[in-house]
Amino acid sequence: MQMIKEFRLVYILLLVLSVFSACEDDPKSVVPVIERGVMSDIDGNEYQTVKIGDQWWMAENLKVTKFRNGNLIYEAATKEDWTNGFSAYCSFGGSAPGLLYNWSAVTDTAGLAPEGWRIPTDDDWKKLEKAVGMTSDQADKSGWRGSNESEKLKLETLEGWVFYENVWATNESGFSAEAGSCRLFDGQFGNPGLKYTGFWWTLSENSQDEAWFRHMDYKERGVFRYYILKKYGLSVRCVKNS
Repeated sequence: MQMIKEFRLVYILLLVLSVFSACEDDPKSVVPVIERGVMSDIDGNEYQTVKIGDQWWMAENLKVTKFRNGNLIYEAATKEDWTNGFSAYCSFGGSAPGLLYNWSAVTDTAGLAPEGWRIPTDDDWKKLEKAVGMTSDQADKSGWRGSNESEKLKLETLEGWVFYENVWATNESGFSAEAGSCRLFDGQFGNPGLKYTGFWWTLSENSQDEAWFRHMDYKERGVFRYYILKKYGLSVRCVKNS
């Protein structure tokens, strides 16, 4: 009887070891290595960066208050400030992840993006989305697209987003998208605000008054693509020049 027990114990140990060995040999079980870096802006703010596909992205929202040439960006603190048409930024307040910029600031010839970096185009964003699993057909569509791409891009739920049912941020890409909300054309701030919604500019225009943007929501697993009035204030992520 003792011999039988010992045999069973050895068998169980061998079985466990074989399972672990199989997992190590299975490429699907290997956690991908995320390549990271650091960059800074003219204010001296440092940002984490991450390589996704063949692109280097900022892994934090931009928070610079000067253009690349050293000129100050106008701070639009009041509603009246926001609607005066200047190249401007504002803060949502509280623990806002970065600043919100209007289209005039994004496209100002003084340069909003730090040296060696640029404001991403609509195609840059599509490339990012496809790198985390979105199909080309889905990437070219408007509205909500994809399946779970925003989960791969969002900072983990307990840190960056309000939890909602079966939507769970994994941030497996390292992009660390945070919900910085937005500022409306009339100077009002978006509602619901922080930790519920995130909006990011692209450098691509749809018309004289509108530009393409990206939106992620705490209740959605996909990524929203559409165009918005240039008078809005959105977050900015920069991509490294190739």
